[in-house]
Amino acid sequence: MPTFTFNHIAISVQDVQESINFYQKVLQLKEIENTASDSETRWLSFNDGRQLHLIPRPNDEIKINKAIHFALATSDMNAVVKRLKDLKIDFYDWPGTVNKVYIRKDGIQQIYFQDPNGYWIEINNDI
Repeated sequence: MPTFTFNHIAISVQDVQESINFYQKVLQLKEIENTASDSETRWLSFNDGRQLHLIPRPNDEIKINKAIHFALATSDMNAVVKRLKDLKIDFYDWPGTVNKVYIRKDGIQQIYFQDPNGYWIEINNDI
């Protein structure tokens, strides 16, 4: 069996520019060239080279719940919480309490917040 590495995640978005602005402002992702096509899909890069692809679907309904999310890990959870508060972005623990950091059974801290299309993003300190 071959081994695999994670390459990218692709999500449908209503407004590509609004999503680009959000991910650049909140997560400080860098926009990179879409080398796959000449479509309106835009690509962002995490600092490890993994990518987030934003696929425009302005006329599609996007159905989302918290179980559909992607997770990012950080060694400085306090800085993330402060940044979200500074940007006036509410975050939640898993049960849904606003602006509360959740501590999992294994001691890992985690929070969840949403992008402009309602996608959930988890930040944890599992590094």
